[in-house]
Amino acid sequence: MVGEFFKAFVNIFKIEDLRKKVLFTLLIFIVYRIGAHIPTPGVDGKALARFFEMMSRSQGGSLFGIMNLFSGGAMQQMTIFALGIMPYISASIILQLLTVVIPALERLSKEGDEGRKKIIQYTRYTTVGLALIQSFFISLWLENPNAFQGIVIVQNPGWGFRLLTMLTFTTGTAFIMWLGEQIDESGIGNGVSLIITIGIISRMPQAFFQTIALLSPLDPSQRVFGWWKLGLMLSLVVFTTVAVIYIIQGQRKIPVQYAKRVIGRKVYGGQSTYLPLKVNQAGVIPIIFAQSVILFPATIAGFVANPYLQTIATFLSSGKPGYFILYPLLIIFFSYFYTAITFNPVEVAENLKKYGGFIPGVRPGKTTAEYLDFMMTRIVLFGSVFLALVAIFPSIVTISLKIPFLVASFMGGTGLLIVVGVILDTMKAIESQLLMRHYDGFIKKGKLKARR
Repeated sequence: MVGEFFKAFVNIFKIEDLRKKVLFTLLIFIVYRIGAHIPTPGVDGKALARFFEMMSRSQGGSLFGIMNLFSGGAMQQMTIFALGIMPYISASIILQLLTVVIPALERLSKEGDEGRKKIIQYTRYTTVGLALIQSFFISLWLENPNAFQGIVIVQNPGWGFRLLTMLTFTTGTAFIMWLGEQIDESGIGNGVSLIITIGIISRMPQAFFQTIALLSPLDPSQRVFGWWKLGLMLSLVVFTTVAVIYIIQGQRKIPVQYAKRVIGRKVYGGQSTYLPLKVNQAGVIPIIFAQSVILFPATIAGFVANPYLQTIATFLSSGKPGYFILYPLLIIFFSYFYTAITFNPVEVAENLKKYGGFIPGVRPGKTTAEYLDFMMTRIVLFGSVFLALVAIFPSIVTISLKIPFLVASFMGGTGLLIVVGVILDTMKAIESQLLMRHYDGFIKKGKLKARR
């Protein structure tokens, strides 16, 4: 198995075109990681890093924790890439939702490449707007010592610092967005997702050193981490990773039969195929939505000193009963919500009927749409419950094993779902390139199925 994987890896560099794409993508990664270490003017990065370290011990607790995950730790150090690609993700989700609501955008989405280019352009404009708004509020947050337990992060607050921060962060986000587009055009594709994945993976060394420090502290009396815990952690990582792979690749195959059509002397159709309904149709979007909602009070509490808001934020913080009750319910709700937006059973049924396809035992048209809606509802329930379990798993591990949240985050949550999903997609893309040129791919049995 390892030998076949290594052989496929070597085959990548035997194909000139594929080799150039891979090396170009690696070069983009290097540029991105260099930018993630360039400090923002006017910010005491070391003081801010200490504060974020204290927050990580209490499992994050705000929207800035999510942004720090997607920025690969750049938010923790407040570098020029502090916002990361999060504004672009938010803009993409907003445009996708508006496409369903606004008829003009819906018509654009059906106009082929030209319509898609216009929607991408609107997404870029929305990204810049969101980056300006987010960077403005972050600058206000940085200027407030009360939000950092009295620690002064900005020595010279004022409009000069705010405007400079807005310009720096917005430019950094726009540059990351451009890097992702370059990977799409000249690299191996899936640029934005790969940049997010590299940012998440870049935090693995920090988690590794934290684990080593807990295993062998300078003071033996402070040792809270035994070797049995390390073995249990490794087992949990393997188990959750395998489970995530199965769920991401999992799909319900609905059989579809196409009727025979005689045109002249030729017979068309008559073949059997299937309609794949994915178990995890919504991907990680429900978790992002649920995190944004449940951590919103804690984020606002950092700006406004309101006792009622502080009470709500404490009740919904990680590890509290409100968190374990509301967070999974929100994930299940947003799974159904996002699936209802992205999957239209009526449209699928009409397309099947248009091209002479039908599901055996189900009448075409309205009955087919109802059948697909019923099947998708059952599938989404299973997928959403799994997402909820994966999302709260790091918090459960942190509380039960008393390990840092950064270490536990690689046993589940948004990061693991993104990393596994993107790696599978990337392997599939490279696999298709190798097979097209008659080279062995990464696997010989079965097939890798793309998420989309």
